[in-house]
Amino acid sequence: MTRDRKLTGWHVLGIFGGAFSVIIGVNIALAYNAVATFPGLEVKNSYVASQSFDTRRASQEDLGWTVSARAKGGLVILQITDAEGRAVQAGTLEAVLGRATHVKDDRAPDFAFDGTAYVARETLAYGNWNIRMKATALDGTPFEQRVVLIVEG
Repeated sequence: MTRDRKLTGWHVLGIFGGAFSVIIGVNIALAYNAVATFPGLEVKNSYVASQSFDTRRASQEDLGWTVSARAKGGLVILQITDAEGRAVQAGTLEAVLGRATHVKDDRAPDFAFDGTAYVARETLAYGNWNIRMKATALDGTPFEQRVVLIVEG
């Protein structure tokens, strides 16, 4: 014996209410996570930064430096080479190591030059890391670069 069920207005209202509740809930969760994990601004005033960008880029490119990073055995190795492939020791080096998506794991490794590269003791979880470095050449030329570091898991 089958029982006929009718789709009433109350059923349709419940279906729409449930569907929109799910959509709104997901949107709120995504918006909260987007704001909570936003790492912040790169520069305070992008217009002012843009006025000297070409000059800074040209002087940085004139150095001919290439930067690479790798993680190995509890060490983070940041290697700077010149146009001929020789190791470069910068006049000063500041670096912030962190995730690309948030700042809660940011840290400032204590890099030391070992004659071929800058080395710091850091134990990193697998994934995508960034090293935001600021260095100064021996002639005083500033050098800034974000170096992507992939740690295999």
